[in-house]
Amino acid sequence: MSGTIRFLHILIFFCSFFIVTIGIAGKRAATTTTYNVLSFGARADGETDSTHAFLRAWAEACGSPEPAGIYVPPGEFRLGSARFRGRCRSKAVSVTIDGTLVAPSDYWSVAWKNWLLFEHVDGVNIRGGVLDGRGAALWRCKNSGGSCPAGATTLRFTNSKNINISHLTSHNSQMFHIVFNGCHNIEVNGVNVTAAGNSPNTDGIHVQLSSHVAILNSNIRTGDDCISIGPGISDLRIENVTCGPGHGISIGSLGKEMKEAGVQNVTVKRVEFNGTQNGVRIKSWGRPSNGFVKNIVFQNIAMLDVYNPIIIDQNYCPNHKGCPGQASGVKIRDVTYKDIHGTSASQVAIKFDCSSKHSCKRIRLEDVKLTYKKQAARALCNHAGGTASPSVQPESCL
Repeated sequence: MSGTIRFLHILIFFCSFFIVTIGIAGKRAATTTTYNVLSFGARADGETDSTHAFLRAWAEACGSPEPAGIYVPPGEFRLGSARFRGRCRSKAVSVTIDGTLVAPSDYWSVAWKNWLLFEHVDGVNIRGGVLDGRGAALWRCKNSGGSCPAGATTLRFTNSKNINISHLTSHNSQMFHIVFNGCHNIEVNGVNVTAAGNSPNTDGIHVQLSSHVAILNSNIRTGDDCISIGPGISDLRIENVTCGPGHGISIGSLGKEMKEAGVQNVTVKRVEFNGTQNGVRIKSWGRPSNGFVKNIVFQNIAMLDVYNPIIIDQNYCPNHKGCPGQASGVKIRDVTYKDIHGTSASQVAIKFDCSSKHSCKRIRLEDVKLTYKKQAARALCNHAGGTASPSVQPESCL
């Protein structure tokens, strides 16, 4: 019997040793390998083209069998148009930026392109740093009516998932700053976007054809929409964001195409608008479409001298081409405005200009108080139905 007990003790010892060894091996396997861009030939002088060095660092990190990191040290790194392709072997790639990435001074060199493009990536985490798009020269060309390219989007993700961007600054983008197209499970946290108030088409963050997106704790000052929401969005949360200058937070424009995915389950909460053209806006083209907007909540929002604090515009028709005399096919329903206070820069603080063919349904106003020059503002409604609590100012037109 004693021999049997001794055998069991030995067996337990070896099993315990095996389990501990496997655990240590697992921890070692989870160790992140970091690739410094300087090791691949990048130069922090703001002049040397470091595009190839960054792409080589990405190739190593993407192909790693274990979690990998890319490190960008302090200094200025000039990059041309760079495409970071995915379906990586590594299940997690972190990019830590302590320096500044600078676009080429000649905007024609990245014309009609994306400056920094990530596609088909999964598990990418970008933290810190500055992206300087050097867009001022292109803005001057556009504002003067010159012959100019459209310009480059600074940072774009397409067909990607599990993306985290934190504490990043995007400065003077030529066109859109940050774009997500066909992406899922995205978090943007602590981002700072800056561009002049007269910079054309410089949307801060644009999302479309994407789901489960959170934009949090960010400050956006730009010349177009602070955040623009395109078709095909579901489960989007925007919280604790400041906007201004800019055109506000816009759902749309929608309905440009006949067959178009809808927008649903969007919450915009704890947002401050300062001197913007719009506050919270829903915009659709005045033309036929099968699109829709539903289950939208705008809550706990402060307006300071906003020209259109609350607006639904379903008669959008720039340059009066392709849509005069038509009605928007986009169906808007179940939109809630709650706890919205502040000042309007125009007498009409609430405007619901809905489709004559598909009226806005179940609009709810609760605890809304907006004034114009310390006096009562006005509300205008066209084809809009819903309810308003007694605490709503200006007096509801629903």
